[in-house]
Amino acid sequence: MAYEWWIGARYAGLARTGRGGRRGDRFVSFVAASSMAGIGLGVAALIIVLSVMNGFQTQVRDRMLSVLPHIELYVPGSGHERVLEHWRDLADAARQDPAVRGAAPFVAAQGMLARGQGLSGVQVRGIDPTIEPEVSDLADQMASGTLDSLAPGAFHMVIGSQIAQSLGLMAGDTVLLLAPQGSISPAGFTPRMRQFTVTGIFSSGYYEYDASLVFIDVQDAARVFRDSGVSGVRLRIADMQRAPQVAHSLLDRMPAGVRAMDWTQNNRTWFAAVQTEKRMMFLILTLIVAVAAFNLLSSLVMAVKDKRSDIAILRTLGATPAEIARIFLIQGALIGVVGTLGGVALGTLVAYNIDVIVPWIEHLLGIQFLPQQIYFISELPSNPELDDIAVIGATSLVLSLLATLYPSWRAARLQPARVLRHD
Repeated sequence: MAYEWWIGARYAGLARTGRGGRRGDRFVSFVAASSMAGIGLGVAALIIVLSVMNGFQTQVRDRMLSVLPHIELYVPGSGHERVLEHWRDLADAARQDPAVRGAAPFVAAQGMLARGQGLSGVQVRGIDPTIEPEVSDLADQMASGTLDSLAPGAFHMVIGSQIAQSLGLMAGDTVLLLAPQGSISPAGFTPRMRQFTVTGIFSSGYYEYDASLVFIDVQDAARVFRDSGVSGVRLRIADMQRAPQVAHSLLDRMPAGVRAMDWTQNNRTWFAAVQTEKRMMFLILTLIVAVAAFNLLSSLVMAVKDKRSDIAILRTLGATPAEIARIFLIQGALIGVVGTLGGVALGTLVAYNIDVIVPWIEHLLGIQFLPQQIYFISELPSNPELDDIAVIGATSLVLSLLATLYPSWRAARLQPARVLRHD
């Protein structure tokens, strides 16, 4: 098969005769190089786009989990005071799992903030400020004030930066917190409300949480929301990716009635949407590689037509149809392999250095692709994953090899007598 590899490589433009080749060879090599470039650019584009999408997903996930715990253990239907009295028992049982790194009590409920004519629906989280750093990075995200200002009976509150902006609040201002439960009197339904003093503003960089989360002391939350919400223990584990497995295993150590909710369940809709978007983007960008594969098919058909005389001569010299087919299979395979490897190298290089390339392009063009006041990030994130790169490379190789089948079959069916008679 040595001559088949040599001829196939020459047709692919990867081998030369000693005399520089004929004009027809140069044309076939040019078309082959175009096919290689098309496959390479398609593979590189797919790797870069999916790496950027992975980077966005990772960055948003990390910002979400800087405020929220990895796992929540809660007791539905149980009074907050009773749960808070025994939360250390749940925490000690959870710490028997070596994956658990921290535990803190919480009360979660929904309410409404009122300031003058402004109203804002919020998610209220009652926390213990002295233990909260074990399960979240909230203390490090304080734009003003400190988390330690939350104290039992003081009715202080830490709010998100977007809530502060929408209601015009600053540290030291007072705000009215309304609970969904209340009392019925002859005058009608009166919601339960309590005045709080804003003592801190946090900024997580994730708009949804900055616009909806407020934190108060866990004891104050138990008093205000004594008839609503849930309470339990927030946990942080060593590997956030194992949160579903750890949450399931923790239930075996917990008393009856305790439930576990991990961060993937709390944000299931968002992550499902991201995964669907990623799959659709993969399918759409795979069409670029498919177009390059069709280009490879057409270039091989042109090569077969241009090399009819060469094929006829080889057949008269004793080459079998299978050997002729292998020549063009080798040509197409070499084009696909070289194009795919070049695309993987280019895409990986750009994906791993996008933090340098994008600022250089912004400086060169005098524009900013990601204004921080809009996207809350100033750099384009990128997170290349080896699994994605392997799937992209394998997909490109399969499409390239499939594109070689028909031209090779046509070359093997050429009749040398008919070709030589017409040529």
